[in-house]
Amino acid sequence: MSEKETKTENEYLLQMIDICKSFPGVKALDHAQLKVRPGSVHSLMGENGAGKSTLMKCLFGLYNRDSGDVIFNGRSVTYHSTKEALEDGIAMVQQELNQAMKMSVMDNLWLGRYPMIGGFAIDSSKMYADTINVFRSLGIDYIDPKQIISTLSVADRQMIEIAKAVSYNAKIVVFDEPTSSLSDEEIERLFKIINGLKAKGCGIIYISHKMDEILRISDEVTIMRDGKWVSTDKASDLTMDAIITKMVGRALTNRFPPKTNKPGEVSLEIKHLTSKYGNNAIHDVSFSVRKGEIFGLAGLVGSGRSELLETIFGVRTKADGHVFLDGILMHNDNSMKAIKNGFALLTEERRITGIFGSMDIKENATIASLDNYKGLIGLDDTAMVHDTNWVIDSMHVKTPSQKTKIRSLSGGNQQKVILGRWMLTKPEVLLLDEPTRGIDVGAKYEIYQLIIDMANQGKTIIMCSSEMPELLGICDRIGVMSGHRFAGVVNREEATQEKLMSLSLKYM
Repeated sequence: MSEKETKTENEYLLQMIDICKSFPGVKALDHAQLKVRPGSVHSLMGENGAGKSTLMKCLFGLYNRDSGDVIFNGRSVTYHSTKEALEDGIAMVQQELNQAMKMSVMDNLWLGRYPMIGGFAIDSSKMYADTINVFRSLGIDYIDPKQIISTLSVADRQMIEIAKAVSYNAKIVVFDEPTSSLSDEEIERLFKIINGLKAKGCGIIYISHKMDEILRISDEVTIMRDGKWVSTDKASDLTMDAIITKMVGRALTNRFPPKTNKPGEVSLEIKHLTSKYGNNAIHDVSFSVRKGEIFGLAGLVGSGRSELLETIFGVRTKADGHVFLDGILMHNDNSMKAIKNGFALLTEERRITGIFGSMDIKENATIASLDNYKGLIGLDDTAMVHDTNWVIDSMHVKTPSQKTKIRSLSGGNQQKVILGRWMLTKPEVLLLDEPTRGIDVGAKYEIYQLIIDMANQGKTIIMCSSEMPELLGICDRIGVMSGHRFAGVVNREEATQEKLMSLSLKYM
């Protein structure tokens, strides 16, 4: 190797060269590549299904690559488990949280590497002190290390995963959609953490669909499409339009489909709705939604948006108030009653409360409608196959077959299957909690079109989102939650981000 070639190779902390990975019926990676310099933020972008997460799972020991080479710190490596990768200095904050929900924060942080006394007993005092030190270094010492993790918000749980990755003193840290559940303040805190790691010489791999974040935080950007490497550019040389064109292979002139739905008479009425239990309870919420309307729900993280949808659907206990559909009082005491009453809830956390990862597309699509398939003996498989084909076709799901495990699909295609599942229940009211969370710009457009199509069919839709441009682009009216109270409604024509933010702070 020449001196020039050696110098070039030494520029990189990590190199992934000609990585190939196939699953049954799908070539997920086709000679993909990624080269990360020390002390830099290298963003990885592409549509859902482009191969970003698969490439990172090949790096992190979650998948075995079929071919190609990974060079880390100047040596060729192959990890057969996440433990091997972590111990060698590669950490990953995954998009879908996978935590021990009944254990404490500090247990989750040190699980599998507890400090021990004499090799026999866990040193709880040291574990607590070490957790405090990590949290202080990251500015998140407001989280109690002894708190049970299931009692925390998604945003706080995300920060704990970031703290866990940092605690390994890793030389490469992968962030997969790290801001999808964070408030603006928490995003600023995360960026300070990333800049601190960068200053220590760490290589940061940053995966996000938020292009403003990418252009702000990145030094270099690699774009993938259909499992292949498309380009690597300096972030300073890129624009949003250029990124979109490289990602989708075409110019995407409009982020949102044309608004074709025409709201009719009032269909859903929420009157003085209050939920039980704790600081997350909603208080005295009243508003109405029209048939064929897309009603947005804005508010800061922790404002009570998800709690409101869960209370309407009956998975959160109601303390007071009423829900009327077409003038009839609804008794949504639990999810089964809500479904029978014509309600559907698409939850915020796709992996935990949305998909059944070990089950196939057909099972995931039909699971909410099993009563429709009861035959004389067992379930009518022919009808289930027919309806699943309808879901795949009408929702434009990209999958090799109905028998494909849903966990192997991209996030956008998983979301389409869940939307199709709820459409099979023939709902009148669709409650959508962050329906495009962690989904790329191209797949988002398809989800928006599906939502507009549902509104055109006369469905009543409430759509919760943390992205204000999304609410402004697709909704007819936008209601705002603040401090677990309803702060007001703004018509689409009059809505601005400033007005929505002002209402979001009303009861804070």
